[in-house]
Amino acid sequence: MIKFLAQKGGPKDPGWGKNIFGNITLPAEIEAKYPGGVASGAVGKFLNIIILTLITVAGVYTLFNLIFAGYAFMSAGDDPKKIAGAWSKIWQSLLGLAVAAGAFVLAAIFGQLIFDDPTFILNPKVPTI
Repeated sequence: MIKFLAQKGGPKDPGWGKNIFGNITLPAEIEAKYPGGVASGAVGKFLNIIILTLITVAGVYTLFNLIFAGYAFMSAGDDPKKIAGAWSKIWQSLLGLAVAAGAFVLAAIFGQLIFDDPTFILNPKVPTI
């Protein structure tokens, strides 16, 4: 159950801290999936899903870029400008993929050095009250 509390007026105000919006009961499916409530780790899981989605989109984008650059390279013929442009696009696509993959490695290294847990940044746990 989630309670929304009024915070205006301060602790000396008679209405401070009272439940002004009522109680909200979570649907059974959400309560079963997150037994401690949505706030008990759901934000961290949401951020983890966003990070994984972004890296997946980067990989798919790189795949399409490589396909189009390969087609441009094959259809360039003997034109050196088109060949150089295709190689440039291939190189930039692979470099972008390396940067995206390297971000995971750097996050694990910084997580280990700063928090003593390599998954701390990639799988955040947001503490709740």
